[in-house]
Amino acid sequence: MSSPKGSQAQKTRLPSFTRKVPLEVPSPTEKDWSKDDEEDYVFKDPDEELDSLPQPYRMINKLVNLLFDRSWEVIEERDALRKSELSRIRPTVYPPVVESKLNKMPNCMAISQDYVFIGGARGFSIHSLFNAKQIYVWEKLKVDVTSICATDLGSEILIAPVDEIGIVRLFYLYKDGLCLIKAINEVEDTSKQSTCLKMEISQGGDFAAFFLQGAGDIWLDVYKLPKESWLKEVEHPQLSINPKKKVRQLQLNTLDAMTSDNLEMDISFRGDVKLSLPVHIMKIKPPKPVTGTTFKSPLEVFAKIEDCYGLGSGQNHFIRESQWEQQAAVFNASYKKYLDGEWEEEPLSMATFHFLPPGCITATPVDVKSPSGVAYVLGVHWTGSHNFFLYLLNRTLKDKLDPEGVWPCAAPIAVSQLSCSSSYLVLACEDGVLTLWDLAEGFPLGVVALPEGCICQSIHFLKYFLVHEGRNVFPEGPVKSQMKCVVLCTDASLHLVAAQGSEAPTISVLVERPVNHLDEAVCAVAPVPALPGMVLIFSRDGHVHLMDVAKPHIICAFAPPRPYHLAVPWKPMFVVSFHHPCFLLRGDHPDEIKSTDDAKNIQNSLFYFNFEAYPLLENISRNCSIPQSALTANMGFPHELPLEKRCESFLQKSEEAEADSGQTARSQSSTHSDGAGLEHSRAGPKPESLTWAHSAPASPASTGRAALVAQRGKTRRVCERLADGMEGCRSWRRARRSSRITGPGFGGIRSSCKERTSRGDGGHPGSRDRAAAAGFTPDALRSREQDTARSSGTPGPSLAPRTSTEPARGGSI
Repeated sequence: MSSPKGSQAQKTRLPSFTRKVPLEVPSPTEKDWSKDDEEDYVFKDPDEELDSLPQPYRMINKLVNLLFDRSWEVIEERDALRKSELSRIRPTVYPPVVESKLNKMPNCMAISQDYVFIGGARGFSIHSLFNAKQIYVWEKLKVDVTSICATDLGSEILIAPVDEIGIVRLFYLYKDGLCLIKAINEVEDTSKQSTCLKMEISQGGDFAAFFLQGAGDIWLDVYKLPKESWLKEVEHPQLSINPKKKVRQLQLNTLDAMTSDNLEMDISFRGDVKLSLPVHIMKIKPPKPVTGTTFKSPLEVFAKIEDCYGLGSGQNHFIRESQWEQQAAVFNASYKKYLDGEWEEEPLSMATFHFLPPGCITATPVDVKSPSGVAYVLGVHWTGSHNFFLYLLNRTLKDKLDPEGVWPCAAPIAVSQLSCSSSYLVLACEDGVLTLWDLAEGFPLGVVALPEGCICQSIHFLKYFLVHEGRNVFPEGPVKSQMKCVVLCTDASLHLVAAQGSEAPTISVLVERPVNHLDEAVCAVAPVPALPGMVLIFSRDGHVHLMDVAKPHIICAFAPPRPYHLAVPWKPMFVVSFHHPCFLLRGDHPDEIKSTDDAKNIQNSLFYFNFEAYPLLENISRNCSIPQSALTANMGFPHELPLEKRCESFLQKSEEAEADSGQTARSQSSTHSDGAGLEHSRAGPKPESLTWAHSAPASPASTGRAALVAQRGKTRRVCERLADGMEGCRSWRRARRSSRITGPGFGGIRSSCKERTSRGDGGHPGSRDRAAAAGFTPDALRSREQDTARSSGTPGPSLAPRTSTEPARGGSI
């Protein structure tokens, strides 16, 4: 027999679980067991002491286990991403309609009328918008064109390309002729050469502004463009008086013969035409930093301000230099630990400027005659500045340059945008607050704040649309005090801001900030004017989606054919037509990056997408408008109704409400009269003094009519007061329009109020005449009320004037 010890030695040693902490009595139910108890047990191998790995193998073992754990996490994340991609509804992807191959890489694009202007190496080219064919090429530069602007002047087009050096040139395209007007900032001495950083041309091409930098200084040059003279000079050309200058101009600008095989000579360069030069009217420099004052008394400060010009800019104050130094010392002492680090270089001060048309805010003075629709005010704000400056454009270079108006904001202005119709302006501050201005009507539409942490990056106005029967439509009638815009923030979130009349503006989120999929971040947005409520969204992964902001949801997507893609997806090169339902997108071939040395053999393509060519968008683009009659007939759009219709609807609703209340009173009085008759028969005859009061009780119908007459009288009196108030607003606007842009001061407003009070007519004598003509005078209303009361058989409310013997309400005789 074997010994017990031998049998125990032959037994296999099994692993055991050892608890780290002392044992506790577990809960009787398994649900109450803690899940953390599994971590308290350690898997102990009896032979662990013999099998423990020496260094560095234990470290290698830990690294291998860590590698496996992290790999498993990546596998799980990819599996979850694959499942989410499969469950996601992918939109329909449409290919381009036309592909236009270019010999050189395009750097910029612009669309005007039926032409596409493409800036590239050594100049720019003109293409047809419909068939993408090349019409003309102007290549007489030694450097590339980096940006180009094209403005529609009616039958002509003004072209402004900017090259790599920063020189901007103006070209004039009329029918089949292209003329060079002037190189704005080109000088013979290269040491004095300035660089154009930004430019803006007013709607209609009456003014142009160029933001220039040179010799360590920055400024804004404003020019008046004589477009009427250009049209006469092109139709009746005159040769230059100086023949040498003429020959030199022809040598510099004449087009070489047939630079491409498919070149159509529909447009030719006309170097023999000399056009009038733009007139330099203003040179605006950034405002000086606020420093200590040199004034000795407050009277000198007010004497410096002439006609309220520059009021609010902060330049004229009574703060001494010692006070500034004390404030700086206190600030440095309080925030010393934050200021000890390295100072970053201050960014270059940039200017954002817009040409504003005359309106109720930017009123045209009486002594200036300007055609309607022509820009008359230049609005400018600088980087880090709280103020939005307004400059009148009816001046010369010799006039004193002071802003006629200043709009101060609570925070520095980060972004500003003017609508395409020049009727609305949005100012976005660095604290995320947006101020919406209605320039045509002369009042702010409201103030709205972006969500916390969102900073505005760009603002894009949408052509105003309505949602009618589940689809987006453009109203054909005029739209007043109604706007919509999309705001792209720096965190790649997209928001829709809508404002309407006196209602508070609303903001809604269209695209959330990406958290897990950073490649889907929105990098560019472009509204589609031909489709109501549609915007193009460009993502960092190279996708282009069309979104309906009213839903909001993705309708479809656009992509160039393979193997073309967007080489720089976070900065795509595209252009959307304002008058045609199409947009153009540059596609890059993968071989372009590899064959940069052989630039001649590189094939660059420009893809043309037409919205009407796709079945999903064909009905949207063709049936995108609704007549004004359909909107006025539909009570679902009360803000689209005229004022008379709104008043009529209000009176009709009031009559219906009174009729319902009269019917209720009639049913209650019938029950009461039955009970009163029974009591009268039981009590017998009443005294004569009481018989008069109870012999002819008022019928329910007459009671309802009396209440209705009283309500109508109140409504008409309210309408009369509204008419007086509206006439007062109109007269005030006419007075403000006749004054300067800043309007009358507080003293003028106070004196005008005193005059109105002394006249006793509210300052609007015309309103009483209109009310009398419409039958809204007190005598006419009193006679109408009495006639209505007689016809109804009830005495009705007394509208007779109170005599001196009658007691006043709440008083004594």
